[in-house]
Amino acid sequence: MRYALPLALAMLTAACGGTPALYTVPDAPVVGPRIPAAYATVALREVTLPTYAASAEIHERGPDGALEPARNVLWADDPVRAMTGDLARHLGRITGATVAAEPWPFFERAQATVEVRIADMLAEPDGRFRLTGQYFVAPESGARGRAGQFALEAPIAEGGGPAAIAAARGRTVRDLAMLIAREGLR
Repeated sequence: MRYALPLALAMLTAACGGTPALYTVPDAPVVGPRIPAAYATVALREVTLPTYAASAEIHERGPDGALEPARNVLWADDPVRAMTGDLARHLGRITGATVAAEPWPFFERAQATVEVRIADMLAEPDGRFRLTGQYFVAPESGARGRAGQFALEAPIAEGGGPAAIAAARGRTVRDLAMLIAREGLR
């Protein structure tokens, strides 16, 4: 009898919330031929995200337009760190260049620096994941810098949910790397 109340309270707490499920972003395979870069080395600045996207919560836009965090689920990694790492990895695979997130780990400076500013990153009620923003490429030499805007989408698998959102996010980051390689690093 003495342990019945604490046990019942522990079971109720676990049923009401418990530990949130953590979701990673699966690695989206690079498709198509390599896109050579004009630079052998590229530094990637930390990707900037809107406040809601930089939090550990996975957000979706509700039917009324409000951003709502999914209940009892979180990103497994810090979204800024994860986006920056994923983008650097994809840029390196796509271009063949040595790409690393800042701080730049080598003694020689990178030949170019890429900066990405995300404006929107979320699951939409119509079943697509949207990633919008701007990118900037600043060459170390006197070459002309480049800038561009992007609005990318990936379908969220039928049934949705956090795992499907994470997979769609992975595809949009890969597509962003392909766009930067094709238009910004040439």
